[in-house]
Amino acid sequence: MRQTWRWFGPLDRVSIDDMLQAGVEGVVTALHHVPTGEVWTPAEIAGRQAELTLMSDGTPSGLKWEVVESLPVSEDIKKQKGDWRRHIDNYKTSMANLAEAGIETICYNFMPVLDWTRTDLAYRLKTGATCMRFDYADFAAFDIHILQRPGAGEDFADDVRAEADRRFAAMDEARKTELAKNIVFGLPGAAESFTLEDVRRHLAEYATISAEGLRAHFIDFLEEVVPVAEELGLRLCCHPDDPPFGLLGLPRVMSTEADYGAMMKAVDSPANGITLCSGSLGARPDNDLPGMMERLGDRVHFLHLRNVHRESVGIAGSFYECEHLGGDTDMVALMAAAIAEERRRKAAGRADWNIPFRPDHGLDILDDQKRRAQPGYPAIGRLKGLAELRGILTALDR
Repeated sequence: MRQTWRWFGPLDRVSIDDMLQAGVEGVVTALHHVPTGEVWTPAEIAGRQAELTLMSDGTPSGLKWEVVESLPVSEDIKKQKGDWRRHIDNYKTSMANLAEAGIETICYNFMPVLDWTRTDLAYRLKTGATCMRFDYADFAAFDIHILQRPGAGEDFADDVRAEADRRFAAMDEARKTELAKNIVFGLPGAAESFTLEDVRRHLAEYATISAEGLRAHFIDFLEEVVPVAEELGLRLCCHPDDPPFGLLGLPRVMSTEADYGAMMKAVDSPANGITLCSGSLGARPDNDLPGMMERLGDRVHFLHLRNVHRESVGIAGSFYECEHLGGDTDMVALMAAAIAEERRRKAAGRADWNIPFRPDHGLDILDDQKRRAQPGYPAIGRLKGLAELRGILTALDR
């Protein structure tokens, strides 16, 4: 398994020097500054590649851009409105430019409006470490009382709604502002961010789009881009919904093993693959991560390895991100299944036998709490996670 690290570009508070000291083999990044829907030009791609080549003292780093995360899919494409056809054409052009630059793996997602959702970005654990958390009652308080989405109260059970009412009544203005900001924080590193009015506008436009409709739009997108990816020798890999259950009355189409099976069946190509994120999928108790790796592994092109602790037994509920070996996902079993898949690929002569993974997210520990890097992406917390995963990998490989 190839050890990679997500980097948000020159403004990232975790530097190229830090990545090298962590012992990573490749870099996962994107052109976060390019507006969604616009073309990633050869010059911009080459510029990002060049930024990775040197350490702070000018010494060659030896690092290369190996995985794109993410080449974002616009809301126009998801809703099939506005500039969606131009955006698909631009997506194909960006794919061709990435292939020309030697980058073969592209991660993306098809989540409507919010690319990931947390209510706390620095939730304090008993140890003093901080992490990201999704609190279902706090989210309900936001949805019902702050966003004031029509009909929101009907989407929550009576006990959740009552707790949301109680919590909102106890919130001061600072907490209300913080909660709203956390939830609409947007994709890490993205050029765009949403206001509450932006969210309300998008929700109104999604009002007529069911889960079946969104899945049809997704398949239309795949039918356009997957043949191009296959011709270019690219591997597209869709990231799951985060969290993997319905929010804000929006449709979700990539939350379960069945969702991935339907996607692959609809557009059956080796270029149409999976980003298996153990943290996102693991927030739902009916997702069997080691089993998914065994059954869907042929199409897993990229792995996000992180862990969450679920605080409730229902499909939709609260959870927080924890140590990579400390949550509800059996990380040893998942990595064993990934290694078994690699061995199958290598025996079959596949060029892509070595599956890239990255230590996804991490607790803010030690000096991370002073550095204040991108939420979920501290230096030391991720290094600790990578070290733990590397230890499992070494032991299993023996």
